[in-house]
Amino acid sequence: MPIRSLLLLLLFLLCEPLKAQPSETRALLPVPLQTTWGQGRFAVKQAFTWQVFKPEQKALGAGTALADSAITELVSRLVLPGFTPGRPFTAEMARQARLTTPLPSANLIIQYGRIGNLLQVGEDESYSLRVTPMAVALTAPTHLGVLHGLATLRQLITTEKRAVWLPEVDIVDKPRFAWRGLLLDAARHFMPVAVVKRNLDAMWATKLNVLHWHLTDDQGFRVESNVLPRLHTIGGEGQFYTQAQVREVLRYAARRGIRVVPEFDLPGHTTAWIAAHPELASNDSTYGVAKRWGVLNIAIDPTKETTYQLLNTLLGEMTALFPDPYFHIGGDENDGRFWKRNPRIAQYMRDNKMVTAKGQLDKHALQTAFNRRLLQMLTGYQKKMVGWDEILGPGLPVDAVIQSWRGRKGLYDAVKEGHPAILSNGYYIDLNYSAATHYANDPLPQDAPLTNEQKQLILGGEATMWAEFADSVIIDSRIWPRTAAVAERLWSSATITDVPDMYRRLALVSKELEALGLQHRRAPEQLLRQLAGTPTALVPLRTLANVLEPVKEYKRHFQGFKYTTQTPLNRLVDAAPAESDVAREFGTAVDGMLEYLKLAPTADRFQGKPSRALLAYLTTQARLWQNNDVLVQPVLQQNPTLQEYAPLSSQLRAIATLALERLEQLEKGQAPTAAWQAAALKQLDAAKAPAGQTELAVVPAIRRLVEVK
Repeated sequence: MPIRSLLLLLLFLLCEPLKAQPSETRALLPVPLQTTWGQGRFAVKQAFTWQVFKPEQKALGAGTALADSAITELVSRLVLPGFTPGRPFTAEMARQARLTTPLPSANLIIQYGRIGNLLQVGEDESYSLRVTPMAVALTAPTHLGVLHGLATLRQLITTEKRAVWLPEVDIVDKPRFAWRGLLLDAARHFMPVAVVKRNLDAMWATKLNVLHWHLTDDQGFRVESNVLPRLHTIGGEGQFYTQAQVREVLRYAARRGIRVVPEFDLPGHTTAWIAAHPELASNDSTYGVAKRWGVLNIAIDPTKETTYQLLNTLLGEMTALFPDPYFHIGGDENDGRFWKRNPRIAQYMRDNKMVTAKGQLDKHALQTAFNRRLLQMLTGYQKKMVGWDEILGPGLPVDAVIQSWRGRKGLYDAVKEGHPAILSNGYYIDLNYSAATHYANDPLPQDAPLTNEQKQLILGGEATMWAEFADSVIIDSRIWPRTAAVAERLWSSATITDVPDMYRRLALVSKELEALGLQHRRAPEQLLRQLAGTPTALVPLRTLANVLEPVKEYKRHFQGFKYTTQTPLNRLVDAAPAESDVAREFGTAVDGMLEYLKLAPTADRFQGKPSRALLAYLTTQARLWQNNDVLVQPVLQQNPTLQEYAPLSSQLRAIATLALERLEQLEKGQAPTAAWQAAALKQLDAAKAPAGQTELAVVPAIRRLVEVK
């Protein structure tokens, strides 16, 4: 072993081991595998320095320059105000602060054994991080582990006034699952390169490692093709990524330890393809790029050899552009109606025995045949095929990877048939469910009815952000910070399940992401300012917006407002949070007070400080909502785009009044009369009605308050 490696090991190992402390998560998310906190701290001084120790360049081989630039860039992302008070630690500062001496003498010492193979699923991503009062040491078998360790180090940085320090700690960490992804839909609403990059930054910060880039759908074909340019010029309608931009994103992702898996959705979701190449159609109709949302069930013709010739031409180009060994072909939401209605295709299906036991045309058999042809092409280009769970069926080679979105059964069925599989069901963040809902969803729960061999085939999971109701302005607010909860579920141990602690850390991560350049808080606030018009109007409008959430699932399609690809996403529903922190915190306080009341004698129930504090908080919050209606109604009425939200403000005032009445009853030890309670519950039922595609998120908590005896 080289002398400098021995010296580094001495620094890392010969320090007196830290005494074990009770496990604390502090600001870390995802939670590391093993964490031991000490009592000391490392003070970050203005003369902060760092070093990298690695094998000789010949041993490292290709990728050395990429690893070095990646580590330098991410060291600069540590944001160390102590280096230059009040200013970020920039890339230029990081280069200047890097020591090249042969002996370990810097404040931060980094060592890795080899260049990690980013494109290998299951590559070693582990790392060890030690912070002592003297120095910081980060070691990893591969440079990928170093990138993760730097993300953890960033979360350890503590700022107190003008002082910057790191807590004394030993961390040993590695991911639970190898595939930890985020699907970004650039087909429904185009996402410029800057949007993709800042979400890659957030993925690095939360240790996600796969960007699933949904590039084609009915509403757009979003990547430049030199061999079939009509696809992006007509199908992309002027909004597409050039191949140079794709390579730029690939480099940016690689420097953060993130793979990029492209998706070209086939044979359904292909209206944009057919608009560019009508010869692909399964009927005689002509199509333009789709302007409406929904499942259109427009599919290409899988019975013509010319279809496969065109696809093979495109795949030859795109598999060369995207280096990842996995290539996603979609395969979802095609009911085969156009195939069955076409006499020629129907006869083809009969001739090839693609019929059910009842003699009906079997669209799944035809799609399976189509998938096998695609798999053959992709195999020829040294790619592994990934598809949504609809592609699973008899005759599908086990090399195909199944991504389950329809239910856990699809995941289990896939691995039982020998397919590697990825879970997305339960991680659809576009449905506006809470972070806690996603957090409780485990790709591999303890009761999974699988053998150990089958469990090994579950690669991990992906949060999916479909973009019908998210454009490039508000997309961050629909992804973050809730996706960080998914990231922890995919990285950390299955035993990490403390929901209140997750939310505590999620708030810290939210601030961290904003510092990285995400706009999940700034963009909605700016939209609120535009809607309010004046600073005076902003405060009551924000008070209302903070307790609204967009309706769940896909109900927004069916509530009286017709959306198209051209509809601006600039209404109050778009500024409202996907999950209301205000409503959640109010609900937590309600539950805390109700638990306390169960334990405390009636006469003493509000004598203690905790119960008095909860009562005061709930009363203050309810009174704020009650009084807000008279302030916000003029704002709502003066703006035509806000008028539809007036009923929700009225309902908020009404149910806040109920909460105040019930809190007063509880303080006096009075039980509600049956008539009062029945009237209150009726009012709460009415308050559940959505308006402007939003709903009042505080209704469930106030209902719990009303129902308690």
